[in-house]
Amino acid sequence: MADRKETKSAGRVPLRRKEKKVEMQADSVPEKEKEKEKEEKAEGEKPEENGLEAQGAAAVGVENGELQVEPIELPPSEIITGERINPFFFKFQFKNVEYSSGRNKTFLCYLVDPQGRGGGEGMRGYVEDEHAGAHAEEAFFQQVLPDSDPAACYNVTWYVSSSPCAACAAKLAEVLQARKNLRLTIFSARLFMWEEPEIRAGLKALAAAGCKLRMMKPSDFVYTWDTFVDNEDEKFTPWEDCKENYEYYQEKLADILQ
Repeated sequence: MADRKETKSAGRVPLRRKEKKVEMQADSVPEKEKEKEKEEKAEGEKPEENGLEAQGAAAVGVENGELQVEPIELPPSEIITGERINPFFFKFQFKNVEYSSGRNKTFLCYLVDPQGRGGGEGMRGYVEDEHAGAHAEEAFFQQVLPDSDPAACYNVTWYVSSSPCAACAAKLAEVLQARKNLRLTIFSARLFMWEEPEIRAGLKALAAAGCKLRMMKPSDFVYTWDTFVDNEDEKFTPWEDCKENYEYYQEKLADILQ
């Protein structure tokens, strides 16, 4: 109650004086100056489209009474690489549910084991995409293993949240045909749109090119958690229907590859 009285007595009188002063100043401003102020204000406002501020442009000045803008070139879709995945992302993105609603990206965990002279050291990490640019499968050969020594043999193992799309399957088949010293094994948590004919044909062609396609069983999820996830020594317990979903997808993959 005391705060309310202080606010009432201290704030009302100055407010009246301020309003009176503003009214007196407004009366003294000629009409032409009012119009000039309106025009200057209109020139200084940012352009809008359908009530929304225009995006993708930066103001650079006013010329001939019009606001000049310079287009902003947006960066391409970012491919994220690293050593260990956030545990929340792993539990959500790798869950082998039948309907993958909301999972609009691919996580690819990789192991590269070079054999022979010139192969260099082994590599381990992950690649993440947003499905807006290059997919994780293609990004792996662009950023992780763009080149290989012909004198060495490379055993590459992937653990992916979803199997390759038709376009990626075709590109991977081309890579395997061009790099005879590359051995690729893919463990997938889920099958991507496995009912579509082009997806089925792509996976079959990929297997024919020498790629080993497998579904992730419960022990594979535990291994991926221990090897690629920033788990802070937390033990991973597969979800209740993990084994059942693995068997479901394994049956579908076997049907595709027969």
